[in-house]
Amino acid sequence: QGHFVESGGGLVQPGGSLKLSCQATGFILRWYAVGWFRQVPGKEREAVLCLSASDDHSENSNAAKGRFSISRDRFVNTMFLQISTVTPEDTAIYYCAAGAACDENVGRVAAGYWGDGIQVTVFA
Repeated sequence: QGHFVESGGGLVQPGGSLKLSCQATGFILRWYAVGWFRQVPGKEREAVLCLSASDDHSENSNAAKGRFSISRDRFVNTMFLQISTVTPEDTAIYYCAAGAACDENVGRVAAGYWGDGIQVTVFA
């Protein structure tokens, strides 16, 4: 049974940047589409970015707003989310996921594997 080992997140000041990581165990990440979601308390989980198995990028432009980037490193079987120039509105729980394919129109992965969530809090 595959799962993720997550790292990164925590407290960050506005204007800063951070990088979240999810290392896959039990499955080969490069064979899958991978994506990031986020959830703010009281709201539904929303897709942010997706990276297909062939490395095509897609994003939910309403969520990503050009400040988020997704990548993966096949040598360490890990996926990443880089967020630059963070704002308090980026405070959320961020979830990594992997699955069969991306819905390129909305930057969403059809997830079969989920991370447990990484808390990011942006404070002044």
